[in-house]
Amino acid sequence: MTATIINGKQVSDEIRGSLANEVKELSNKGVVPGLAVVLVGEDPASQVYVRNKEKACHDLGYYSEVHRLSETTTQEELLTLVDKLNHQDNINGILVQLPLPGHIEEKAVINAISVEKDVDGFHPINVGNLVIGDDSLLPCTPSGVIELIKRAGIEMSGKHAVVIGRSNIVGKPVSLLLQRENATVTMCHSRTANMAEIARQGDILVVAIGRANFIDASYVKPGAVVIDVGMNRLPNGKLAGDVDFESVKEVSGPITPVPGGVGPMTITMLMQNTLIAAKRHHKLA
Repeated sequence: MTATIINGKQVSDEIRGSLANEVKELSNKGVVPGLAVVLVGEDPASQVYVRNKEKACHDLGYYSEVHRLSETTTQEELLTLVDKLNHQDNINGILVQLPLPGHIEEKAVINAISVEKDVDGFHPINVGNLVIGDDSLLPCTPSGVIELIKRAGIEMSGKHAVVIGRSNIVGKPVSLLLQRENATVTMCHSRTANMAEIARQGDILVVAIGRANFIDASYVKPGAVVIDVGMNRLPNGKLAGDVDFESVKEVSGPITPVPGGVGPMTITMLMQNTLIAAKRHHKLA
């Protein structure tokens, strides 16, 4: 058996097409969604992410600002910039690219971003609203995972979902979003005993641990949906997920590849959050 591939690039393109149409409609009302991205330092991966976000804004007709700051920028200087962007009317979303240099406290920066402009979904108020099921801007990668599952025509209600990884960025929020879809969720992590045995019980398996090719076929229930959030650079320069794709695809049901699975969804959901924030700001939501 060879699994069906869930094409994240195709789904992402479909969503971006809808966003572009909405932006055209909004522009007729004098509204242009605006995103500000702040990059501190010279981290190569972060620079690539920021360029991709800038390109997405350009392609969709958003207003875009990119603030590239030196590695020596102080926390106070960064917080001053965030405060300025909070009060800037043409900016609906603010994203400070993580990780930050060691001398800057990430929590202080995240907390300083206006809740209404927190398009990463990391502010404690947005996280709290996610936990209790209230309306909020959702974290981009987890919401992208849910969107992929939905658009693949996969029913989550009543299914057993196993999430491997408990990070604040993916594991925890995706488990909450799966519960919103009425899945029964089990979370596994580095201290979980009998992880493979638990994972094999999952109708849906979401993996976000940052270890290349760690999850092999022995972790997968035959026919299970497998969503690989991992993005690891191998010594040969190629990208690999957390799932050993070649072995798992022989036993799984629908599966996301790396690259081309969850990856394209993250920036697309960021663009969607920015559009939502713009509509709310102009009372068009």
